[in-house]
Amino acid sequence: MDRKRELTSVDCAALVTELGAYEGAKVDKAYLYGEDLLRLKLRDYDEGRLELLVEVGDVKRAHLVAPERVPDAPGRPPNFAMMLRNRISGADFAGVEQFGFDRILTFHFERPDGDTYVVAELFGEGNIAVLDENREVMGCLETIRLKSRTVAPGALYEYPSARLDPFALDEDGFAARMEESDTDVVRTLATLLNFGGLWAEELCTRAGVAKTKDIADATEEDYARLFDAAERLETTLRTGAFDPRVYYADPDGGGDGSGDGAADADDAGDGSGENVEPIRVDATPLPLEEREGQRAEVFPNFNAALDDYFYHYEEEVGAGGGGASGRPDFEEEIAKYERIVTQQEGAIEGFDEQAQEEREKAELLYARYDLVDEVLSAIRSAREEDVPWDDIAARFEEGRERGIAAAEAVEDVDGSNARVTLDLDGTRVTLDATTGVEKNADRLYREAKRVEEKKEGALEAIEDTREQLAAVKERRDRWEAEDADEAGDRGGEEGDGEDEPVDWLSRASVPVRRNEQWYERFRWFRTSDGFLVLGGRNADQNEELVKKYTERGDLFFHTQAPGAPVTILKATEPSEAARDVDVPERSREEAAQFAVSYSSVWKDGHFAGDVYMAHPDQVSKTPESGEYVEKGSFVVRGDRTYYEDTPVGVSVGIACEPQTQVIGGPPSAIEPRAATSIRVEPGRYAQNDAAKLLYREFRERFADTSFVRKVASPDLIQEFLPPGGSRIVEG
Repeated sequence: MDRKRELTSVDCAALVTELGAYEGAKVDKAYLYGEDLLRLKLRDYDEGRLELLVEVGDVKRAHLVAPERVPDAPGRPPNFAMMLRNRISGADFAGVEQFGFDRILTFHFERPDGDTYVVAELFGEGNIAVLDENREVMGCLETIRLKSRTVAPGALYEYPSARLDPFALDEDGFAARMEESDTDVVRTLATLLNFGGLWAEELCTRAGVAKTKDIADATEEDYARLFDAAERLETTLRTGAFDPRVYYADPDGGGDGSGDGAADADDAGDGSGENVEPIRVDATPLPLEEREGQRAEVFPNFNAALDDYFYHYEEEVGAGGGGASGRPDFEEEIAKYERIVTQQEGAIEGFDEQAQEEREKAELLYARYDLVDEVLSAIRSAREEDVPWDDIAARFEEGRERGIAAAEAVEDVDGSNARVTLDLDGTRVTLDATTGVEKNADRLYREAKRVEEKKEGALEAIEDTREQLAAVKERRDRWEAEDADEAGDRGGEEGDGEDEPVDWLSRASVPVRRNEQWYERFRWFRTSDGFLVLGGRNADQNEELVKKYTERGDLFFHTQAPGAPVTILKATEPSEAARDVDVPERSREEAAQFAVSYSSVWKDGHFAGDVYMAHPDQVSKTPESGEYVEKGSFVVRGDRTYYEDTPVGVSVGIACEPQTQVIGGPPSAIEPRAATSIRVEPGRYAQNDAAKLLYREFRERFADTSFVRKVASPDLIQEFLPPGGSRIVEG
């Protein structure tokens, strides 16, 4: 059974109702973990502390969580979190809305200095955008620039094209939409009516309508029962009369429990006398008749059910919650998606042909205009005289016997639907008998266009399915890599005891080892010889480095070009006493490259610049008489050592030992220390965009993508990129 990884449209509707109870809660802080998990800390007058999580990565969700389940706050808030804090700290939560019936939630916050909207897109690649009161984007996790919409800082936010809201239809509209389908009932509800697979099946079960019944065989009574079931669901979602469940599947792959379907989770067993923890597979706002008898646990509200489900999701997936062997049945899931792709491809092939047929029918109406007009005019005239439909059909039968061409073209007269079917040059065309030729032709052209739009939707759907298929294959590959890694570990224990290099990239799980140092708030790196090099990020840090952290034996580096950081090569460790040390020339050259790379030389798009080196006693804040030294600048007196035409060069990498962290600086110093690294050079991508490009590349390289998110988020990577534009060095 597939495990829930994303909220459904029904889930989003239920959340809007439940979260509405907390309107007026005050926002304390905002936190961002990695590039896809947002946490909002709030205080409610009645409930006290509230924690709202919004995740838009591989898992897509939004719900309140128990405070004890909140992840520890990141050590350094990234820019996105700081921007959001500045806008909503102290604001009132003014509610949340669902965009149509789509998986998009818009959270509204009010503050005297202006409103803020946080839009969570819980579909596709996922995204979170922060908007001001004019709906202008102040920041977003992902920049989107498509023909259909743009989501980028400074632009007005554009929602994607709205899909059908089935709850906005009346009974006639519901039935008409169902009639447009050419497949079975359940797939029509899932796609054309936008209910999705789970709730399409549930509505069929509640309505007592066979899921596989072809639309051509469906009756008005079937549509009425389905509409009634949908209407009752909408009432429940609107009123909040929920009865939430978390559903389980037994570890052996079975989904049925005993009793009334609300058994305690820890009652499960494997039939061998050994208790095995059952696997959570879904959380729903109300019990499903489709899953009657399946093991489930009842929760007081839907947020609590989602909290329980997703809190255990990662640990159960990590523990192998897919079968008795601990390995999910990837092959079955892959086969399922491949079957869906095949079906979708088959449906797409017929759309072009169907659209062409509708156009040809419309063109036939104009080609045989006089004949068609004669038939339609005769029917309308007869109906104006209240001639019964059966008599009209009889008149055409008489005309056919007399050899009248217009009557011979009439194949059928359907009085119940006011339709007439004609045979025009061997093509059957069904027309609305109450209108003229032009309107009937226009209807056929519109039908052709609707079919083409269905094809576009089907193409999007097949891409989604292919992405899901690729994701399953990726998870399977991670499992196999982990199995191979464990086998390698066992082999190493049995071998000759020699230390082998660890292949961190292929490991399914990389342990996080982190002990943040005080100097990491500056720019920094360690040279090939192990010397610590520090650089200022701004004028204040330049002042601080020279006045507080520069000692005897250290070396001072600066570029000839203005707008460069103060760069200090520490001769000794920060905890050691200052002393004179012979610094190797290789380390001096790396410090010089560091100084030029993070200067205006890079920002101006140049690939080399001049750097000079001096000793601490040559550096002073005392200017010559009549001169002024700006903040962050210094006077350097005496002889200097020059490094002319020093090439810029930066590598950003991820180190896995002795600590797991992002490192960056001169390639010769960084690349040997990193498990993997990427070189950059001056280019067209802004720091923020370049950081995201590197992040995605690192995620591709590591089997453990969650490790990359924890230790190398785009904001952490950005700290090691030079100011100005960059691009990845190919090859």
